[in-house]
Amino acid sequence: MAKDETLQMLKELTDANGVPGNEREPRDVMKKYIEPLADELMYDNLGSLIAVKKGKAEGPKIMVAGHLDEIGFMITRIDDKGFLWFQTVGGWWEQVMLAQRVNVMTRKGNIMGVIGSKPPHILPAEQRKKSVDKKDMFIDIGASSKEEAMEWGVKPGDSVVPVCEFTVMNNEKMLMAKAWDNRIGCAIAIEVLRKLQDGDHPNTVYGVGTVQEEVGLRGATTAANMIKPDIGFAVDVGIAGDTPGVSDKDAQSKMGKGPQIIMYDASMVSHKGLRDLVTDTADEKDIPYQFDAIAGGGTDSGKIHLTANGVPALSITIATRYIHTHAAILHRDDFENAVNLIVEVIKKLDANAVKEITFN
Repeated sequence: MAKDETLQMLKELTDANGVPGNEREPRDVMKKYIEPLADELMYDNLGSLIAVKKGKAEGPKIMVAGHLDEIGFMITRIDDKGFLWFQTVGGWWEQVMLAQRVNVMTRKGNIMGVIGSKPPHILPAEQRKKSVDKKDMFIDIGASSKEEAMEWGVKPGDSVVPVCEFTVMNNEKMLMAKAWDNRIGCAIAIEVLRKLQDGDHPNTVYGVGTVQEEVGLRGATTAANMIKPDIGFAVDVGIAGDTPGVSDKDAQSKMGKGPQIIMYDASMVSHKGLRDLVTDTADEKDIPYQFDAIAGGGTDSGKIHLTANGVPALSITIATRYIHTHAAILHRDDFENAVNLIVEVIKKLDANAVKEITFN
């Protein structure tokens, strides 16, 4: 894929709006790009997209999963003055929410709004020093009444997404967008299948866009049950430790220094045999990588590795600044190196290699 075509794919993936339980837009974009590369397209009953690429042998089943959903909000109530009250869907930090623009996704189309709260000017001095609680925030769409908001198509249960258009920064390697968590994983799954078009692989590869990762790794559970993989990779974002005030003991990884190999997170202990194969392959092919461990949170690997009798699994992530906010930044080289690394590993994963990994 030409450089500008890759950027167009990344733009379409990140500009698409899809919170947990409403992933249709990003799924349609992923389908557009991955369907021509697949031998078969399937869906689980929650809506995860599964693209199948068959190799020269039946071989093991290799699952490469990015999640389609992004963090957002859901409308829970419309008050008499037309203000919208909401529930967070996925993990939000109050500090990054206020005064941010959002799109309310109604059946009649998107409506622009802004997250508001009581003005600081009328708060007591002590209260001004604290962040506003999520439950005290609302969305202002400019409606004058509940009836007007409903006439515009707003209903409880409607999805709300952040506004941040895909942007190539002055350093063209640096890309800013909403929803890098985790449209970059979806892009990696697409590009892995693309690169496998030109070479043999002794296995069947499943490029997957899972749903509802941000609310409990739910699509990974159902998609893995459907696939029953022999090896699983979750591709996601990780923490970048290269901004002011962050020490190496807080976060080790630097943007542009290669994909992150996650040794441990709250959802799983990474499989040592698979970790060794991945890092040995990276060393052999001169592909840069970084190790990381995350005390909290998890990725789709957390559910993939528990499928049936167990699946050797590993999370490979992209160091990303400002995740779980309206605007995040990542480095294009890390994306490309992650794709190259996974492709090279897949080429080695024949039945013997999988057997050796499993009982290592």
